[in-house]
Amino acid sequence: MSIEVQNITKIYSGQKALDDVSFTIKPGEIIGFLGPNGAGKTTMMKIITCFIPPTAGNVRVYGYDIVEQSVEVRKKVGYLPENNPLYTEMYIKEYLEFVAGIYKPDFNISARVQEMIAITGLELEQKKKISTLSRGYRQRVGLAQALIHDPDVLILDEPTTGLDPNQIVEIRNLIKNIGKEKTVMLSTHIMQEVEAICSRAIIIDRGKIIADDQMQHLSESSIKNEIIIVEFNKEIAEKTLLGIPGVKRVKKMNGNFWEMESVSDIDIRNTINHFAKDNDLFILSLHKPERNLEKIFQELTQK
Repeated sequence: MSIEVQNITKIYSGQKALDDVSFTIKPGEIIGFLGPNGAGKTTMMKIITCFIPPTAGNVRVYGYDIVEQSVEVRKKVGYLPENNPLYTEMYIKEYLEFVAGIYKPDFNISARVQEMIAITGLELEQKKKISTLSRGYRQRVGLAQALIHDPDVLILDEPTTGLDPNQIVEIRNLIKNIGKEKTVMLSTHIMQEVEAICSRAIIIDRGKIIADDQMQHLSESSIKNEIIIVEFNKEIAEKTLLGIPGVKRVKKMNGNFWEMESVSDIDIRNTINHFAKDNDLFILSLHKPERNLEKIFQELTQK
């Protein structure tokens, strides 16, 4: 495994930021690590990258223990933190050469820096000071420094925060290309980003993993109840709809549209049809909406 997280707990001032968290990531996977603010995402990433120790539990990166073999772990991991700390008075090439030198590499630093500048699209900016760069280009510099030592694992914490739509697409494509050769763990609040580039999503809430599955299976494994949108030809009382067998919850929408949730994964559309016929109602439209990742995230984390 690239990353093995076993029963990790982290306590700050008596409060659990992470509560017995376990998961594994295989080589070559691009993982979306999702959760509300304060869920424990950044804490988990800082533990994996050896910035902070866990209170309990164990993490291994390519077999190396984050506590006992932290230097070896750092060689394997590239990390772009949320605030992307950079030495802004340094020039791009100067900064990347400085970072590469820290790792004492066995490759030619100058050649590697030029390679990273090309990969991250910094060719036209490479002679500038970091302080003069836009946020989008600063993120590119952050990605370049995370990749400079050719790590096997890339940890990215909110890499597109504050970027404009064009910059988001550029960084997203860059991460997707990088993910063809490396294991990527990506934290973001942009669900479309995860749907576009990730093969799997792990959702954490209040320090606990509440969902972990491949993108195409996540809705089936995490959300068991069916949602139906139905439009009747006239007004009807909420309590009447709640009397339909198999209906758990109803929500009034615009006009005579209702969102109806089943008690389990049963299909209630036929039952709704019978109900309409028995109550002298006409169904003007009825459909089962596609459940995207954003909807799944909301339903899981708002419980």
